[in-house]
Amino acid sequence: MSHNPVRPWRNIERRKSRQIMVGNVPVGGDAPITVQTMTNTLTHDVQATVDQVQRAAEAGADIVRVSTPDEASTKALKEIVRQSPVPIVADIHFHYKRAIEAAEAGAACLRINPGNIGDAKRVKEVIKAARDHGCSIRIGVNAGSLEKHLLDKYGEPCPDAMVESGLDHIKILQDNDFHEFKISCKASDVFLAAAAYQQLADLTDAPIHLGITEAGGLMSGTIKSAIGLGNLLWSGIGDTIRVSLSADPVEEVKVGYEILKSLGLRHRGVNIISCPSCARQGFDVIKTVEILEKRLEHIKTPMSLSIIGCVVNGPGEALLTDVGFTGGGAGSGMVYLAGKQSHKLSNDRMIDHIVEEVEKKAAEIEAAGAA
Repeated sequence: MSHNPVRPWRNIERRKSRQIMVGNVPVGGDAPITVQTMTNTLTHDVQATVDQVQRAAEAGADIVRVSTPDEASTKALKEIVRQSPVPIVADIHFHYKRAIEAAEAGAACLRINPGNIGDAKRVKEVIKAARDHGCSIRIGVNAGSLEKHLLDKYGEPCPDAMVESGLDHIKILQDNDFHEFKISCKASDVFLAAAAYQQLADLTDAPIHLGITEAGGLMSGTIKSAIGLGNLLWSGIGDTIRVSLSADPVEEVKVGYEILKSLGLRHRGVNIISCPSCARQGFDVIKTVEILEKRLEHIKTPMSLSIIGCVVNGPGEALLTDVGFTGGGAGSGMVYLAGKQSHKLSNDRMIDHIVEEVEKKAAEIEAAGAA
């Protein structure tokens, strides 16, 4: 909300972490919390992968990860990196040589899993490649692929096992004088992931990559991620996030931003406040919001829009938004600009007019920011 004062009770005090660079994107410290996604194309299909990366970037992705399971993928990575508008993270599992090849191909970061990357000697070779080619590293602990000795020790995946895995790997990097790393400890169980992240946040100053892994489909995965990530972000934990959905990567980016926007941690695009609709509505709220979400996708400027069906809550919500429309009677409603009543408008002109008002307000905000 561009015209609203900051309210102390809405502030989140972020955990203090070191800052690293993923390509040209800062992660940690006082940098904005970044939003990531991961491609689901075959990486050796360069055009398909680049197209998906570009779509994700247009949706707001700051960083995109690609899987590099074989030599064909790491060979393709060089061209993908060249064409990508955002830093590319190479996802490495099982074969440490893929990490070395990815670093040579220009990856901005290497994601390695302590549970399946191999022994300390192999990790040292990966560290050397990362250092030689200016890569950062993400230590990616996952409850589903913990080291055997930790499963033997703890009997099952648990927060203590996940944190011990992460700290052991941190020690390997630090013993090799490598500090450009971030860490994650993901699980599909919200309680397990949250407990592991909370422990980890107290034991390292490394930037933390948040995620609830294998969260599910668009609806269920969004809810699970919002609960898990929202809880951690609210407590100040998290420097970069990835929402894992069985859906288009663009949807992951959108959900990631909505989580951050709801907590006031990132602001991008139009935040639509709308009622669920009821018998009091003066127009079809649900259909209107659905259309406006599509029509306003091109707006990147942070701003707020209220679409309320009647005068019970409409005027109050409009006071707090940049642009608002409150349903009235006789086929018309009231347009609000910067929280104040502006003019009446017929329902049949509402959508086009609101799009125009939002575009105009976005241009004003951009001009004021550039001045």
